[in-house]
Amino acid sequence: MSADSGNGGSGSDGGRISGRDGAHTAPPRRRPFRVGKTTAAWEVSAMLRRREVAHCLVEGDFLDQAHPAPADDPHRSRITERNPTAVWAGYEALGHHRLICTNTVSVLEEDMVIRAMGGGGTGITRVLLGAGEETVRGRLTRRGSGSQPLPHLERSRRAARLLDPEAPPGTVRVPTGGLTAEEVAARIVAATAW
Repeated sequence: MSADSGNGGSGSDGGRISGRDGAHTAPPRRRPFRVGKTTAAWEVSAMLRRREVAHCLVEGDFLDQAHPAPADDPHRSRITERNPTAVWAGYEALGHHRLICTNTVSVLEEDMVIRAMGGGGTGITRVLLGAGEETVRGRLTRRGSGSQPLPHLERSRRAARLLDPEAPPGTVRVPTGGLTAEEVAARIVAATAW
């Protein structure tokens, strides 16, 4: 997510939703709902639509899904930047300047996001969603991961170990356990000041 960059609308605002930091657990008084990155982003988009705030939404985790990986880019780092750059160029050509983008570790990739969105004047608000192990396991189980539930859970654990200590200062942390999608989205939108 991103707050307005204060440039009178001439710059772009990039919002990145990452998850999970693993440091938060659901309050016992409420039942956890499915509020991961994608659900939160869709709800943020719905909130912004109701407010007539122009924006775009991109599910960034899908933009590097190529198999096999390019021989000269085995970790898909260049394709991870190239595809969002191309998608953003299309949205920007339509006059958009706010982007909601989900990606598991996007809060760690601010420089890449700024480059993808054209550089100078780009304001970024990093949002890191947090949930405890049981909440994440329940979400992944309900979501249905085909033959991949254990690999998805292990990737989630690795992300938590990386994101919790490495998220840059200023990252907005939103604990999602026990919150509705609307509650999570409201916290994200408040952080962006959109």
